Amino acid sequence: MSVATNSSAVHQIGEAAGAVWKALSKNGPLSVAKLAEATNVNRDLFMQAIGWLAREDKIDISESKRGRIVSLRSEV
Repeated sequence: MSVATNSSAVHQIGEAAGAVWKALSKNGPLSVAKLAEATNVNRDLFMQAIGWLAREDKIDISESKRGRIVSLRSEV
């Protein structure tokens, strides 16, 4: 993979992470399915964005009877 391609991919994931963060900020906690629908981001980029935000401790992912719920972490 070339450096230019890698840089472009990181940028796309960052943009998708921004869309996820904005959707959660606007709507509050959402199921993964509803969040994906709210962001209108391609599935691969969406899942990479969720991983990015989780790794940076920006979101919480909890289990419910119906699936996973994603929410923004409250800043302390």
